[in-house]
Amino acid sequence: MPDTTTGSLSNKELLALESIGLLANLMLENGFFLATAESCTGGMIAAACTDLTGSSAWFDRGFVTYSNAAKTQMLGVNAALIAQHGAVSEPVARAMAFGAIRHSAAQVSVAVTGVAGPTGGSAAKPVGTVWFGFSVAGTLTSERRLFAGDRAAVRLATTHYAVQRLIQLLH
Repeated sequence: MPDTTTGSLSNKELLALESIGLLANLMLENGFFLATAESCTGGMIAAACTDLTGSSAWFDRGFVTYSNAAKTQMLGVNAALIAQHGAVSEPVARAMAFGAIRHSAAQVSVAVTGVAGPTGGSAAKPVGTVWFGFSVAGTLTSERRLFAGDRAAVRLATTHYAVQRLIQLLH
């Protein structure tokens, strides 16, 4: 007999929902709201969060800032910073995370900027390179990850990592 509580969700989808549920609980326990600032994921992190019913109690907004101009206009990222370091860089990820806080009612933000591929990579920033910026209750951190796979795999891995890392930072 099929499991009617999960419908046709795969194990991977169930784990993702469990992670979002844990993130939601941590956000609610702390009385925090979340804002996302996404480039290479194009809103996938925000979509994953808002797939959970009741997310309006802890999710404030998502910024999809795919172009450099959008990063500047929507998040206040200095254009000179992008010109100097490139959009896929630690300074830009940090500025995006800070901008998401500044332009929202959130106390927590995650920002992602990367090279999802299949084009756009270089020796210094190969396809799969993603910079993350996290702001949690006034503490700004950043990290770089390199994910394997095609465009879809890189974007999905980025989304999953962002959620998992937020959970770790909120503990």
